[in-house]
Amino acid sequence: MSPQTQVSHLRKVYGETVAVNDVSFSVEAGEIFGIIGPNGAGKTTTVECIIGLRQPDAGKITVLGLDALQQRDAIIPRIGIQLQESSLPPRIKVWEALELFASFYQHTIPWEPLLETWGLAHKRNSTFDKLSGGQKQRLFICLALLNDPEIVFLDELTTGLDPKARRDTWQAIQAIRDQGKTVVLVTHFMDEAEYLCDRVAIIDQGRVIALDSPQGLINSLNGEQRILFETRGHFPIDLMRSIPQVTKVEVDHFSGVVYGREQGFIAAVVTALESHHIPYKNLRTQHPDLEDVFLALTGRSLAATEA
Repeated sequence: MSPQTQVSHLRKVYGETVAVNDVSFSVEAGEIFGIIGPNGAGKTTTVECIIGLRQPDAGKITVLGLDALQQRDAIIPRIGIQLQESSLPPRIKVWEALELFASFYQHTIPWEPLLETWGLAHKRNSTFDKLSGGQKQRLFICLALLNDPEIVFLDELTTGLDPKARRDTWQAIQAIRDQGKTVVLVTHFMDEAEYLCDRVAIIDQGRVIALDSPQGLINSLNGEQRILFETRGHFPIDLMRSIPQVTKVEVDHFSGVVYGREQGFIAAVVTALESHHIPYKNLRTQHPDLEDVFLALTGRSLAATEA
């Protein structure tokens, strides 16, 4: 089967700034595809070119087998869009917003079941300004699904949400995919992409620097495990370095991080602590993640990039 979305050698320039530089990837039917990277990397510009809001300077884009530039009018009724900067008039009621957006399409599905599905039925008469952040995001999802789209584009959907609202929104995104739709998710949250996406394209400074499943990218690091713990006295750095499976130790007074990758690494650290009668607390393990992938590829942490 052909990809539902195909981006080939996309380029977009603003004056002397190259926002998107030779970006290529494909999106398969039924997957959650993540476009991830730091703020300003070119993610939103890429999506806005795909959905026809911006004119590319070079490259070719097809969506549902149609040319994104020449056949945009045929594409728009078949896709759903939630933009990074989305808002509604403060006093518009939930049901009024749904009726308004339904009038934009020739084909729509009933919006009442959408409100039930996304937990907004009790808010149908509430005004937009009375909704919580998570409720607003669920309303935007309802609006994006009104035309029963085949592909849904979601741009920075969870920015500004509290942790519970973020998790609720993640479940909503998975539910969209479970309905047989394709989701293109733009995010700068690496944990979000790792949790949700079947495949991701990491974009940095306008270029795709990696493309694979989250686990595939993580496995490519052959990454080290990390053990974090605290001690009552000075951290036993020499003892940790003496353990054969340990590759590196980082210390901050009474706490530290011990790195290792060989089998039995965790057991060896714990055994060493207990055999030397060193009290420890808050011991926990960490595994490599997409943040580590970004650091390995760019030499920069995501936090430093966005600072």
